[in-house]
Amino acid sequence: MKRYRGPETLEKRRRLPAWMAKPSLVVGTLIVAVVVIMALFPQFIAPYDPVETNTLIQNAPPSAEHWFGTDFYGRDVFSRVVWGTRIDLLIGVTGTLVPFFIGGLIGLLAGYYGGALDSILMRITDVMMAFPFTILVITIMAILGKGTLNLFVALWLVGWMSYARLVRSEVLILKESEFVQAARVAGFTDMRILFRHLLPNVISSAVVFAASDVVMCMLTGASMSFLGLGIQPPTPEWGSILNEGRNFISFAWWTTFFSGLSLAISGVGFSLLGDGLTDFLRTKGR
Repeated sequence: MKRYRGPETLEKRRRLPAWMAKPSLVVGTLIVAVVVIMALFPQFIAPYDPVETNTLIQNAPPSAEHWFGTDFYGRDVFSRVVWGTRIDLLIGVTGTLVPFFIGGLIGLLAGYYGGALDSILMRITDVMMAFPFTILVITIMAILGKGTLNLFVALWLVGWMSYARLVRSEVLILKESEFVQAARVAGFTDMRILFRHLLPNVISSAVVFAASDVVMCMLTGASMSFLGLGIQPPTPEWGSILNEGRNFISFAWWTTFFSGLSLAISGVGFSLLGDGLTDFLRTKGR
């Protein structure tokens, strides 16, 4: 027999937010929240200066004083990982937001106007998407040179294509719908139709993709720093921490393990958030 829960219990269940029924969304949100808190308030979490050296405690193992041990220069690994969260999250978010707006605008215009504009923009997109994402970033970094700003520019130049294709495909479907036709008959301008009627209805898929794209940007940024092209030492960044500790991994595994683990957990968090948003929006759409 099923246990009767009573009207009050059933009413409470109905009041629960819909997103709480999606485990991936809940777990992803919690992980991302922790990452954001670490990025915003590292000065309150990290016990030591991330760039302060102490040759007396080189490659010291994890202990009560240094939770993640120390590196070759005697710097506290936990503090460097915490401060590195700010840089990596900045790379992920900035490397996603700018392409999001650029690609979204291109897809919006190409899908709505069609014709020669659509053909030119999509052919450019197809040519650039024929090359692997990371290879394009490395090529641009090799041309522009090392540095944080050049890393951002490379991510911006390469990341917009997926958003352009996503938004364009949605616009092609919706631009012939009744509400758009009604807006045209009413004499609304193209700009109003684009940004007041079409954009709110096509942006959800791009937002969901952006949550997962943050992971790609963070991994790419860490890869560039690992190769010596991105964030330069002694600035704490997960990729550069991996690069600095790889020569000592055989006897000081902690110098690389915790930065790699942080990158993996952050990637899982944003991926779960993207998957959860997809399921939530699909369910809400029904």
